[in-house]
Amino acid sequence: MTGIEAAIALEIREQEAEVMEWRRYLHKHPELSFHEKETAAFIEEKLQGFGLEVQAGIGGYGMVARLVGHQPGTTIAFRADFDALPIEDEKQVAYRSKVKGVMHACGHDGHTAALLGLAKALTNYKNQLKGEVVFIFQPAEETPPGGAKAMLEHNFLKDVDYVFAAHLASDLPVGQLAIGPGYKMAAVDKFKMTIKGKGGHGARPQDSNDPIVIGSDVVNGLQKIVSRRVDPLQSAVVTIGVFQAGHAFNVIPDQAILEGTVRSFDQTVRTMIEQQIRLMVAGIGSAYQADISIDYLNGYPALNNDRQTTEQVTDVFKDYFSSERVVAFEPMMGAEDFSYFLLEKPGTYFRVGSKSNEATGYPHHHPLFDFDERALTVIQEAFLAITKHYLFE
Repeated sequence: MTGIEAAIALEIREQEAEVMEWRRYLHKHPELSFHEKETAAFIEEKLQGFGLEVQAGIGGYGMVARLVGHQPGTTIAFRADFDALPIEDEKQVAYRSKVKGVMHACGHDGHTAALLGLAKALTNYKNQLKGEVVFIFQPAEETPPGGAKAMLEHNFLKDVDYVFAAHLASDLPVGQLAIGPGYKMAAVDKFKMTIKGKGGHGARPQDSNDPIVIGSDVVNGLQKIVSRRVDPLQSAVVTIGVFQAGHAFNVIPDQAILEGTVRSFDQTVRTMIEQQIRLMVAGIGSAYQADISIDYLNGYPALNNDRQTTEQVTDVFKDYFSSERVVAFEPMMGAEDFSYFLLEKPGTYFRVGSKSNEATGYPHHHPLFDFDERALTVIQEAFLAITKHYLFE
């Protein structure tokens, strides 16, 4: 570890309590996607306090701060997301969410606090920087169409050479990092179907056109798309998460509503599944003489880590943390709108272990989700190692 790198690492460790305090403040005051007004104000105040110029209001509540070194060189960007989820916080901790039905159940409070910590530590070393660091704070990661796409419409990445992001991982032990090239997170699509049948008495189904029966055939049919239309060597998921119909046990309702998601990696598979869903719905509707409308939303693309950049960063992590702490990032069917950034610039997205006991092992989006706050330091040190590789060497 070089002298500058060691000095910055020491600052990161000396400010651990402050970064943890920021995280806990954010955890107590969560805001949903596209409504992160106070969170954005908190972030902007901190960045300005570090002496950084902030460009706010990018794609909604997004903001960018730049740390320009005194020497020319590479420009790298780090991104943190800061929206919460519509989940009731069931943890019995001092920093439990104060907002009913809203909590940080995915670690975005940690991502934001860690990037703020890195920004504070690096600011003191701008004279030694050979290039520029761009700090990206992104809203609305959890809800398509998401915040990344809206931010990128402002073209602030045009001068950036590489872009990076980290995500806390409650399935990995604290101190471990998972990284790898290629497709790691799936594309996410969302659909909603409205089945309009004919209601009636439950005792006289012959006088009705039961949308529940029609919907049941739709659900069963959709499950055959992956098993019989997708190459077994490809990966895809079609899931129905909502089936709403009726209010009384003896009444056939007029309509049923189905909502679901499609996950895939390959764009050809993604397109084919949408086509098959539309064909199947049209066929079932015709067979039952029912009107089935479908609203289909193409969400985030699959996340594809640039191979060359990822292999370089993997070596950087092994050198900084030791090879034993760096593991393979296995592909996941979850989605992440950082994928939009990786369509614009080479970079990589990696996972940082945050599990140390039962309390920190709950899955993301669980009402008891929490993480070992030592992971905040690991994120900062990972970003520091990347900064050293590109801007201090």
